[in-house]
Amino acid sequence: MEETNKSVLGDYFTSAMALTESGVHHVPTRYILPPSQRPMLCPSFATDTINLPVIDLSFLHDPLLRPRVIHEIEMACKGFGFFQIINHGISTTVVKDALDAATRFFDLPVDEKMLLVSDDFHKPVRYGTSINHTTDKVHYWRDFIKHYSHPLSKWINLWPSNPPCYKEKMGRYAEATHVLHKQLIEAISESLGLDKNYLQEEIEEGSQVMAVNCYPACPEPELALGMPPHSDFSSLTILLQSSQGLQIMDCNNNNWVCVPYIEDALIVQLGDQMEVMSNGIYKSVVHRVTVNRDIKRLSFASLHSLPMDMKISPAPKLVDGDKPAAYGEFSFKDFLDYISSNDLTQRRFIDTLKKNNL
Repeated sequence: MEETNKSVLGDYFTSAMALTESGVHHVPTRYILPPSQRPMLCPSFATDTINLPVIDLSFLHDPLLRPRVIHEIEMACKGFGFFQIINHGISTTVVKDALDAATRFFDLPVDEKMLLVSDDFHKPVRYGTSINHTTDKVHYWRDFIKHYSHPLSKWINLWPSNPPCYKEKMGRYAEATHVLHKQLIEAISESLGLDKNYLQEEIEEGSQVMAVNCYPACPEPELALGMPPHSDFSSLTILLQSSQGLQIMDCNNNNWVCVPYIEDALIVQLGDQMEVMSNGIYKSVVHRVTVNRDIKRLSFASLHSLPMDMKISPAPKLVDGDKPAAYGEFSFKDFLDYISSNDLTQRRFIDTLKKNNL
């Protein structure tokens, strides 16, 4: 497998991590964005005129306070498709152990990581760089490992065996985020006026993809991005970031807003499946990732969705004569097929699903 991967990819595969470690002083041409797409790097915690929602999730378990939290979630989903959560129930130890495992993985020699490299978007475990390093017109300053994570017992044996702690530490974090996701789906369903158990069985049988990202220090961060503007295919994405770097699009003012780093908080982002299920009441959040001159940033994006081949469509209760179905149905597999042969920077996948009445 190693020799095959090297022969197929070796001529043009250079990871962002390898470039940083080589001591480059300038961003290679293939990473330089057109001037109109380059990031305006904002200072730490600068959100200027906007207050991003932070929700204390522990209050969901108090019957008297739960309605207030549901309302806060509704306002955040309508306003941004995004919120941060504190007191979410995942222990600091589990988070730190997962960050340690990821750090150890990305610090492995290149040859070790190349055992998992692939440009096949359907593979359940793959290491890579940029988005699709074989077809990207502009490359993005990140390395990643992605792996299916639910049910854990089905996939964990395919995960990296090196570093030795990876399966155990990352597995605990993956299981904890799966539990958290179920709580969030219940709350978001309630906020839409649906039964809290709407799609709960499908979600339990669904998929979880853990995208573990490494954004190395970049010599010219004003010229490059870690990830381009996009929305996630998922119902929800639960994101852990080790430092600031995420930006979301404020659709009201059509500008980019830096998401502050809050210690021990997690980020919740609505994905395309949620936009379709809500019939456009909630929108998937468009986001991108900036890079830093001095700091290596890690993030874990835990993407939760329905089973691979299951189609999602607007909830019947949210469709009527005044608000007809605004989207066609789609599955996780449909999304993978799309990104395998299309440039997400040119057209978002969800735009292919929208009907004329939207």
